[in-house]
Amino acid sequence: MKKLILSILLLPAVAYTGRHPVNSSTPLAEVRAGAWPINLERDIEYRDTIYSLIFRNQEVMTGVALDTLEFKGVVQLRYFEKALTALQGGTNGDIAKFKNYTLKREDKKFEGTWYLLSLKWSSTEFRQPEADIMRKTIKSL
Repeated sequence: MKKLILSILLLPAVAYTGRHPVNSSTPLAEVRAGAWPINLERDIEYRDTIYSLIFRNQEVMTGVALDTLEFKGVVQLRYFEKALTALQGGTNGDIAKFKNYTLKREDKKFEGTWYLLSLKWSSTEFRQPEADIMRKTIKSL
């Protein structure tokens, strides 16, 4: 009888130790630091993996407003990488349109190649070296 009561009391503790963390966030790459940061992260919630591109909204100049572009799984993230690759080989003004966002190539005479990422209410720009960091990080997944 004592063993039965003891095992019932210890059962919740044993069950809890076998659980995985419910939420965890892992930074994959710091694409750009400073006043206009861009970070790529992996978020695990229960059994779902979401990849997030977190950036400072360049449409808000009076304060700091961070926005997030979420990719539900590595397949959607790879489509983003393929768009960056296609635009790199393209010409000025080329656009890759997706359901939630657009990615546009902009060539500037003295500054090289830039990309404009636009969501519904926010946007950010980044250069070719920053696009290369994102492509390399995504390919390694």
